[in-house]
Amino acid sequence: MPILNYFNDNAIETIEKDLIESKKNHALIVTDKFLRQSETYQRVMKVLERTRMTFHVFDEVIANPTMKSVNDALNLVKDHKPDVILSIGGGSAHDTAKAISIVLANGGCIKDYEGINKMEVVGVPMVAINTTAGTASEMTYFCIITDEKRKVKMAIVDPKMLPWISVNDPKTMMSLPKSLTAATGIDALTHAIEAYLSTNATPITDANALYAIKLIKEHLPIVYNDGSNGESRKMMAYAQFLAGMAFSNASLGYVHAIAHQLGGFYNLPHGVCNALLLPYVLEFNGQQLKGTRIGDIYEAFGGKPFNKQNQIATKNLVKAIKEMNYRLGIPKSLKDLGVKTEDFKNLAKNALLDSCALTNPVKTDINGIMKILEKAYRG
Repeated sequence: MPILNYFNDNAIETIEKDLIESKKNHALIVTDKFLRQSETYQRVMKVLERTRMTFHVFDEVIANPTMKSVNDALNLVKDHKPDVILSIGGGSAHDTAKAISIVLANGGCIKDYEGINKMEVVGVPMVAINTTAGTASEMTYFCIITDEKRKVKMAIVDPKMLPWISVNDPKTMMSLPKSLTAATGIDALTHAIEAYLSTNATPITDANALYAIKLIKEHLPIVYNDGSNGESRKMMAYAQFLAGMAFSNASLGYVHAIAHQLGGFYNLPHGVCNALLLPYVLEFNGQQLKGTRIGDIYEAFGGKPFNKQNQIATKNLVKAIKEMNYRLGIPKSLKDLGVKTEDFKNLAKNALLDSCALTNPVKTDINGIMKILEKAYRG
């Protein structure tokens, strides 16, 4: 986890004291053009004015950030290296900022750090100001950047990139569109479920994951239908953070391993891919996984299992998640997203190379991943 984590309606203003006491001089702001016009951005600017820090702004963040977008940002600051980076946005902004932080501190290019624990020194300190309730990128040591040439999302995993400060201010999330509310919310649910089923799960990550599932089941439908509900927005911020605590320490599974390939190959929204894949990976795991962990998830999701054995609980949990996806307007199939069956073998091969695949509780081969893709394609 980051050293400092702020949760309240004035969390942005709270960072002023930390910036002053740390004697930071020059900041890089990482955001997108839409958020640069927002009230959230103006609040950050007022904080920087009071600290009297100089700064540069990179406002070219894109969904599914690429190596090119990272290099563009690095070129902006090659003569004005920052001693702190402030990211404003969701996962795309935070991941872009993490990649910048990594390369500024360690040199080379971001591709050099694909995989686990490739950094030599800690990155440039980062303040991650979150505007969505889903990715938890503001508080994890995961960074996902697309290699455009290979059409692959690179998973970069290293605690040396952890943000210094995370900021979750529910006021920044009030105007989040319904589609983003749904996609990021199910992304958080996927984080919690995969962390609970991970081979690296512990009692600590289990507690975080199960409570996140409970909060998401209760509050995601509320904020989807009423984005101005302050209490549920706050609870979703807590839920996605708890899910982040879980997966940042326990890692993930096949849902994310496959979703990364769909995002890298087709430039599809990450949260939507997770939401669509989640029931089919759960079916795959539940058919072979012994014990009651899927039953635990179903119970946290509001179910009343008469038997928590995985094989029995899986059917009910899959049905409940598909029903939630339907109510939240998630597409029904990979076919609806424009995915092509002739790409399945390549997608499956790369999914098994993804670091998230290492901790899925049931192992398979390329044919097994292709069968999951086939089911998700039919919907």
